[in-house]
Amino acid sequence: MNILVLGGGGREHSLAWAILQNPKCDRLIVAPGNAGIAQIAECASFDICDGGAVVEFAEAESIDFVVIGPEAPLAAGVADRLAEAGIPTFGPSAAAARLEASKRFTKEICDAAGAPTAGWARFDSAAPAKAYIREQGAPIVVKADGLAAGKGVIVAMTEEEALAGIDEMFSGAFGAAGAEVVIEEFMDGEEASFFVLCDGETVLPVGTAQDHKRVGDGDTGPNTGGMGAYSPAPIMDEAVTQAALEQIVRPTMDEMTRRGTPYRGVLYVGLMIKDGKPRLVEYNARFGDPECQVLMMRLGAQALDLLLATAEGRLAERHVNWSEDHAMTVVLAADGYPGAYEKGSVIGGLDGLGETSWEMMFHAGTSSAEGRIVATGGRVLNATARGRTLQEARDRAYAMAEVVDWPEGFFRSDIGWRALA
Repeated sequence: MNILVLGGGGREHSLAWAILQNPKCDRLIVAPGNAGIAQIAECASFDICDGGAVVEFAEAESIDFVVIGPEAPLAAGVADRLAEAGIPTFGPSAAAARLEASKRFTKEICDAAGAPTAGWARFDSAAPAKAYIREQGAPIVVKADGLAAGKGVIVAMTEEEALAGIDEMFSGAFGAAGAEVVIEEFMDGEEASFFVLCDGETVLPVGTAQDHKRVGDGDTGPNTGGMGAYSPAPIMDEAVTQAALEQIVRPTMDEMTRRGTPYRGVLYVGLMIKDGKPRLVEYNARFGDPECQVLMMRLGAQALDLLLATAEGRLAERHVNWSEDHAMTVVLAADGYPGAYEKGSVIGGLDGLGETSWEMMFHAGTSSAEGRIVATGGRVLNATARGRTLQEARDRAYAMAEVVDWPEGFFRSDIGWRALA
């Protein structure tokens, strides 16, 4: 098969790596890719949010299957354009991807489906939003309604933080994503990520993970796109998993189908768990990043078969073969992230790292210049490893991270602390 993956981050590097393990893949192209992806696949350059351009490229290159990695092309309707052209695609329609693209839409779906989630209210101007915050008090959560690259969420522990967050949203800091805000009840507990595949009818769980959103050790500092992750998530035992499926995921899928927008793709279910009871934090219409990295390390070659079955409506035939293993990824980020950071610094020490089913350095924000790897983003590398225990996976991942020669970068030293404790 000729396969096209859309995206250029660590998630797409891990997807490309897993797809290449499967003998069904004859040729793999990634657009736009990055310096690490270019070492294992062909890279192409075109606007991946332009459905017409994607279809034109896929037809010209005789692509048999397209995998959409990030959320922006999904929200832009790229999966719809590919479906119209008869090109098998992994990724939901724009209508279904509203589960990520609009916080308000998700809340309305949850209310209709009876799925447990935080209490909420929606505002399109600052004054009533601030009045609501003063009425509810803190802690409280302020979210940009639209897509904000994982950064449009403010968990405010004081009223002052929440009010400042409202000013930030409506000042245009998040562009069109912040034109409306959703204000939510603060939920305490332990957070986990639950991933399921859906083909419009069948729901198939494919893994759990826990992410570390805060930039600093001890879960301190501002939220980021994710500083590391591990899989499986110990808190997601059989009882919690079944409760999430029966009370949250399946009712949501049924409601989407009832509305004429059946969901086909991966559904990332962000959960808050307290006293063994899960509540929905958010849905994402794609694999998480960096959670995808640990899932792909554990799934390996079967990932392509599962993605194909999802696109072709054959999930009822499939099951996931899990080994009794663990995986961890440690994100190496540019100094200053998630605030301002410099681009163009040279990264050394990568040549000596292994590339096996047990250890992989997945690239995110990198490019190649004059034969050297340079940093081009905030989150730049993902030191990812498997182990028979989480401690073994952690030791391997951190050993890889320590080898990297990049004075302009940093990483957290405590990924996995909650599970290991």
